[in-house]
Amino acid sequence: MLRRGERRPATEAPQETAEASLVTAEVAPGCGGLHRALAECHRRARDPWLLEAACRHLNRALADCLVEAAAACSSEAEATRILCSSAGTAAKRAQCRRAEIALSACLSSLQSPP
Repeated sequence: MLRRGERRPATEAPQETAEASLVTAEVAPGCGGLHRALAECHRRARDPWLLEAACRHLNRALADCLVEAAAACSSEAEATRILCSSAGTAAKRAQCRRAEIALSACLSSLQSPP
């Protein structure tokens, strides 16, 4: 078992689990605390339903942090933050969904092809 701060030797293959990818992934500066908290939440909540409920807020906060740190799609991210901050009317919820789709499309366009 690795201690905090230790790196896995290059010859040792990492585990192929979501938990392992959370622990070993590189994270944008300023998002490390959220990343560690989400990894710990995943470790503690083994049941998928519990994991969804318990870790949702951390998952969302880390996603927001990573988008902000990347300084990508800033106008789409800001629109999503404003329009989705509260439930509001049916019209506001529809605007929120459109803003989320626009942000998703923007982020997808930045990903390199497989």
